[in-house]
Amino acid sequence: MNRQITTSSTMLRILLCLGASHLLNDLLQAVLTASYPVIKEELAMSFAEIGLITLVYQIAASVFQPVVGLFFDRHPMPRSLWLATTFTTIGIIGLAVSPTIHWMLPSVVSLGLGASTLHPEASRIASLASGGKGGLAQSILQVGGNIGSSLGPLLVAAIVAPNGRTSILWFLFFAALAYMVARPVSRWFADYLARARKENIRMAVSNQRPLSLSMTVWALVVLTVLIFSKYIYMASLTNYYTFYLIEQFGVSVQFSQVCLFTFLAATAIGTFVGGPVGDRIGRKYVIWISILGTAPFSLFMPYVGLWPTIALSFCAGFMLSSAFPAILLYAQELLPYRLGLISGLFYGFAFGVAGIASAVLGQYIDLYGLKSVYDFCAYMPLLGLVAAFLPSLGKKK
Repeated sequence: MNRQITTSSTMLRILLCLGASHLLNDLLQAVLTASYPVIKEELAMSFAEIGLITLVYQIAASVFQPVVGLFFDRHPMPRSLWLATTFTTIGIIGLAVSPTIHWMLPSVVSLGLGASTLHPEASRIASLASGGKGGLAQSILQVGGNIGSSLGPLLVAAIVAPNGRTSILWFLFFAALAYMVARPVSRWFADYLARARKENIRMAVSNQRPLSLSMTVWALVVLTVLIFSKYIYMASLTNYYTFYLIEQFGVSVQFSQVCLFTFLAATAIGTFVGGPVGDRIGRKYVIWISILGTAPFSLFMPYVGLWPTIALSFCAGFMLSSAFPAILLYAQELLPYRLGLISGLFYGFAFGVAGIASAVLGQYIDLYGLKSVYDFCAYMPLLGLVAAFLPSLGKKK
């Protein structure tokens, strides 16, 4: 009994450290986009150059994630989170001191590699340390990232905007914290690897797929469609919700930011709830309920007043965000011996879809107006119907 309690408390400590690592990483990653106005002014950049920086970052932060995940699947390294923080630290220093765009681009690549390294590795280690509660583990990890992404722009507004680009160096304090919170994870993972080698076992729970190869590929295609629908709708709210409220209801910029924070808070709550519920009732049902269940809220939102819009956006954010932990865990259960590869694929694809969707929706808004975007994106959650085609994996032993 005492051994089990100790093990459970240790696992919770490791998961909380992983959540904190994700928080600090995403906080530091958010410094780039939040600092664009300052960087553009100080280096006299054009919007095309800002677009180039964004493209380079998206490639480094998304395309490389499955590559990194597969590499560490084959060559696990206890200090992989420290490596991620080192990449991010180099990127942060470069953002603060690069004299030209030619120096800025390598810094952005390094920052993106930090994200590409941390996301698949933290997700894989969370699965290994979950003690059978994979949904809870992924939820703790995801909530950390949500909080970090929300805090980054606020800290940039308080530190960088009034003091200039070199004040980005103050964010090295958060990089130092990232090294500290990763230390218990590195120790635990080193012990895990030592036990695995001693007992001659594989890193993953099993080296057998629960489904045939054709069914596994089919399930991954369905999950990709679900990620596509989720992140297009999320991009419409995350990037353009404040503009919609200002144009549609004439609210102030400050009030629109409060409404955006309400939506982001709902996504954090939904992320935390979705994982444990999936542990209880199954990933497939959470995916089905989460994405398709968003449709009533998204479909009504373009046709109601201010306060119902705020309430519906909260409900939509809560429902939709609960899907990602379940999608990721379902995919990992499809290929339990490639946890890093699967994590990298789905994190990378989510990053890529969000970035591309933001750019495409911006062009759509220029052509047809803000409201038309929400009229269109309101139907994206209906793609949740494809969850009916996900095969059942049965109960895990």
